[in-house]
Amino acid sequence: MKASKIAFAAGAALLLAGCSEKKWTVEGTIAGADGKALVLEAPDNNGWHAVDTATLGKDGKYSFSMAPSGHPEVYRLTLGGSSAYFPIDSLETVTLTAQAPDIAATAKLAGSESADQMQTVNALIAEVVAKGGDAAAGYDPELKRKLAQQVLRDPAGIVAYYTVFRQVGDVRVFDPAERSDLRIIGAVANAFDRQRPADPRTPLLKQLYLANHRGGRVTLPADTIQAREISLPEISLLDLKGARRSLNEEASKGKVLVLNFTAYTAQESPAFNLELAKVYDQYRDRGLEIYQVAIDADEFQWRESAANLPWITVYNTPADGAAALRSYNVGALPATFIINRQGELVERIDQVNRLGQAVARYL
Repeated sequence: MKASKIAFAAGAALLLAGCSEKKWTVEGTIAGADGKALVLEAPDNNGWHAVDTATLGKDGKYSFSMAPSGHPEVYRLTLGGSSAYFPIDSLETVTLTAQAPDIAATAKLAGSESADQMQTVNALIAEVVAKGGDAAAGYDPELKRKLAQQVLRDPAGIVAYYTVFRQVGDVRVFDPAERSDLRIIGAVANAFDRQRPADPRTPLLKQLYLANHRGGRVTLPADTIQAREISLPEISLLDLKGARRSLNEEASKGKVLVLNFTAYTAQESPAFNLELAKVYDQYRDRGLEIYQVAIDADEFQWRESAANLPWITVYNTPADGAAALRSYNVGALPATFIINRQGELVERIDQVNRLGQAVARYL
């Protein structure tokens, strides 16, 4: 009897542990789909397979939750013959709203940094397609430039992977047969190879690049080679002394530059700047500089805080608007980037405790 009770208790504990397992969630509304089946699908070696289904009501609301896969992933929702994609990095909640029947064309994403990035990519492509049709997505040079900027800000991110494999109808946005497109694909393959060697997408990216590489040594290119093709978006704002400080000018001085967007009025700002100062003190003598952009409505608060900081700090006034934030696809503060000695944007840092290690690679 005692043994039986122990076994039952253990089973109950396992059941409770399973119920409390942390999960990610995608939720939202699909308008105009009353009574239709919405399918959550995940990728596998053979394409896509269904993992959950919900029958939509008149309000169109749905919610799916799953345990994380152990690495960032792209999933999709399918309604009839239309599919809308969304990214999952870890345990976040992503919102996807759309209009039936074409949820692919009407999907709107929010809820995480990756979701915001994917929404930006989709919006850029949709704008070009609306004007020139599906074929325009494969040859529009301005679209390619903007998408390449998005990719090279975080080439090891799940949205970079999504972007280089993105298709519109039968048209690939980044065609590996085109040399300039292949270089962007190579940058993503190289970043995954270095930063995500165990990711199941890494071999696919490497295979795609190497299969289309022509002549010379068959090696993956460095991220910095790809970044040279994309100019560094300029920021030119006033510092505490009223002097105009150009980001491009600072990036041309041969130092490793940390570009940080922050709000000094934010509750976490003092702790974040303390961590930033540790990195600055450790590497400033080896050629590190910080260019910090303050996004604050209160100029007095900015001046009070900036007066105590040893690096370059400039003020993005309300009148300056959000141009700088849009140029660097900043959806949340703080946001931090690394610019190498060649003036190339090479890495986006999501966690400040990773900054020191990342900076050291470029010094």
